[in-house]
Amino acid sequence: DVGGSVRSSGINAEYGDMWLVEFYAPWCGHCKKLAPEWASAASTLKGRVKLGAVDATQFADLAGRYGVRGYPTIKYFPAGAKLDAEEYDGGRTADDIVAWAEVKLEQFAEPPEIRELLNDEVFAEECREKSICIVSILPDILDTGAKGRNEYIDTLKSLGDKYKKRKFGWVWSFAGEQDKLQESLEIGGAGYPALAALNIKKNAVLHHRGGFSKDSINEFLQYVIAGRIAPSVLRKDVPKLRKATPWDGLDGQMPEEEDYSDLDDMELEDLDAVKTEL
Repeated sequence: DVGGSVRSSGINAEYGDMWLVEFYAPWCGHCKKLAPEWASAASTLKGRVKLGAVDATQFADLAGRYGVRGYPTIKYFPAGAKLDAEEYDGGRTADDIVAWAEVKLEQFAEPPEIRELLNDEVFAEECREKSICIVSILPDILDTGAKGRNEYIDTLKSLGDKYKKRKFGWVWSFAGEQDKLQESLEIGGAGYPALAALNIKKNAVLHHRGGFSKDSINEFLQYVIAGRIAPSVLRKDVPKLRKATPWDGLDGQMPEEEDYSDLDDMELEDLDAVKTEL
């Protein structure tokens, strides 16, 4: 019962918390019928969505503030204290309430992290533990610079947000950094950037053959979801990944060339000696 905590201030959804609040009357038959369903839904959603109840006969001003006209009335309070209440328009069974809340959770969920493949732990969390992971192999930093690489990563972030309810894993590396993985997935042979959808539990990989644009990858993912692309069977076991150094976000640096200037100081007799030995 949240009534006591909202006597004067109204209902404030704490930042990060989503609330469903039932306004009821003790004599209401429909409210009594809803009570066990409400309790069951609250148990199922514990830790993800907060459910509360307000006796509108005791807190009439509060009920009036939120436009309560009959009982039971359920109001939805999005996460964020400054957001207004919305009408709950779902069913009255526990399953209905849970399903409705989960849709809202997906709408406001944070997009997935696009993780660099730095070690085998990242691969396990994003690919072995999820049904599908999207593996991207980007060009070497010397080929794109920081700006070009960030553009590729931004494309992946946008798609990760679009498909966040699918719970895909999203990982990236760059050409040659995880060469054994590339060999196992048969990715990158036609150039970079390259992208594939991996279902390691089914030992299957689907290769994206188009460009590395949002529209092209989006079309590929739609085909993957619809089952319109035939997967390839992994012909080699996925190896354990090497530990890599995280990208520092900067442009790449060309390796320093060897300094051969000391050859100019070589004495002519030394050259003659070399010739004699030869």
